[in-house]
Amino acid sequence: MEFSFVCGDLALDFVGTRKRRRDAVPEETLRTPASLRSWLAESGVVDTDCGQAELTAAIALREAIYALVTARLSDSPYDGNALTLVNGVARGPAVITQLTAAGHRTEGTAEQAMSSIARHAIGTLSGPDAERMRECSLLECTMVYLDHSRGGRREWCAMETCGNKIKARAYRARKKANA
Repeated sequence: MEFSFVCGDLALDFVGTRKRRRDAVPEETLRTPASLRSWLAESGVVDTDCGQAELTAAIALREAIYALVTARLSDSPYDGNALTLVNGVARGPAVITQLTAAGHRTEGTAEQAMSSIARHAIGTLSGPDAERMRECSLLECTMVYLDHSRGGRREWCAMETCGNKIKARAYRARKKANA
């Protein structure tokens, strides 16, 4: 797999395709139409062809969702342009999911996939999971995830990456303080 899905939410994983947003040059993982196609297939949304226009529209949607997520996290009003874009994309037709003997399959275009992601983002931002959204506490990471931990005090997006770094830094700081 080319992409990681650690946020616990489709829309937040989509937002996470742009990493290290605080860096001077954030890391863009949706660099080509092929990378968008890979993300859509790996996420389970749909396996479909994508062109440059679909990539441009997907990045615009992703950034609009991110603007809404960060506004929600900071208890700020939503940006009107982001709200209009997400709601407009959500009005489009969604991918079609069908039950099969082997499980399920989805059919649709990249545009339908974006509509499905926009609808998912609306559900996350307006539903009970909105209170569970957290930004990773590792300074260089800007992933937003859903905290489903028992106490609701998880500090990192994924233990394998950021959690290990945070714990190692805390250990080194304690060791240095005791020395």
